[in-house]
Order: sequence, then structure tokens, then C-alpha cells
Amino acid sequence: MRLTTKGRYAVTAMLDLALHKNQGPVSLADISRRQAISLSYLEQLFAKLRRGALVSSVRGPGGGYELAGGSEDIYIAQIVDAVNESVDTTKCKGAGDCQGGETCLTHYLWEDLSEQIHAFLEGISLADLVAKNEVKRISEKQDRKHLIVSENVEDIRVLAPSL
Repeated sequence: MRLTTKGRYAVTAMLDLALHKNQGPVSLADISRRQAISLSYLEQLFAKLRRGALVSSVRGPGGGYELAGGSEDIYIAQIVDAVNESVDTTKCKGAGDCQGGETCLTHYLWEDLSEQIHAFLEGISLADLVAKNEVKRISEKQDRKHLIVSENVEDIRVLAPSL
């Protein structure tokens, strides 16, 4: 299956946003720290997610991003599609030129599998993932780790204000 980091990171970032939506706009810097995703990469992804009407930006102090709709209305397939990611299990990237320009015997099997995977992702919303106890547990652990790091940075700033 070809689901690259672009699709995986987009889903991860959107899930992080959904998990923290009650805290107001979420900064990409916070998502970057919690999920260990490059800030510049997140900026590229969120430009596409914004164009796909899945997120909206809030400018100014305390700004960041918010889900454009309810987490129950945003499906994983929409996120993957918004960042121009395809779920493709064929050898030829769906072009039908698997064997020297010809379609291979199993092309349509893998094409059907790709469609099944996409349909599966169409049935899973961000709310479904947020409701999972395992996801909540991981998010809480990340938040604690993020808080400890933030407190340590503040301690350093107090001790050395010129930083």
C-alpha cells in the first residue's frame, strides 16, 4: 500500500487538533512538538487542509488552527484526499502498465483492494478515533511530556532571561 508520510502526518495532525479542540485554536508549533513532525512540513499540510475546508486558521496572539467542522463530520479519507495522497496497492500506481506497459494478472485485485481501503477510511471519523481509550491514553502521555518540556523551558528563561 502506498500511503506515504504525507497522509499519515496529515491524519496524525488532524487527530491532535481534534483532541485539543476544547483548548481553543491549536498552534502548529504545539502539534509539531507533540507529534515530532517538522513545523515547515505541517505548514505545507495545513495549507492543503485549509484549501480542503477541513481546518480554519485563527490569526493573532493565541491563534492557530481549528477544525472547520465537528470531528464527527471529518472522515479520515477526506484528510488523505485533501493532501493529495492516494491509497494505492497496485504495482503501477493505478496506471495499468504493470508489466512492460501491459496490465498484469492481479492488477484489478489490487485496484479493488485500494478501493476497499479508501471505503474503510471513509467510514472512520476523527470523533471515532478521539473516542478510543488507547488514543486518549497516548494523547494524555504526550500532553504531560509537552507540559514538562514547556515548564523546563520557562525555568531556563527565568534563570537566563536573555535566551
